Amino acid sequence: MELELLATDDKSGGKGCPSVYISDTGEFVVQGAGLADADFAKLAHPLPGETAVRISPEIVLAAVDQYRRRGV
Repeated sequence: MELELLATDDKSGGKGCPSVYISDTGEFVVQGAGLADADFAKLAHPLPGETAVRISPEIVLAAVDQYRRRGV
């Protein structure tokens, strides 16, 4: 899988988390801090092998803006 970085949190100190990427399959990939088990248990219908991460709305919106600028 090829990944292109779209947006990252400037407050991460250059560590790159949370971040949003676009893959060569056209899907978004999100990197971030995972949910605690108690919070993960509150998700509706998680499937085996799935995980969830926390990411601010600002990073998601920045990623969408960058995605749109790519001309896709």
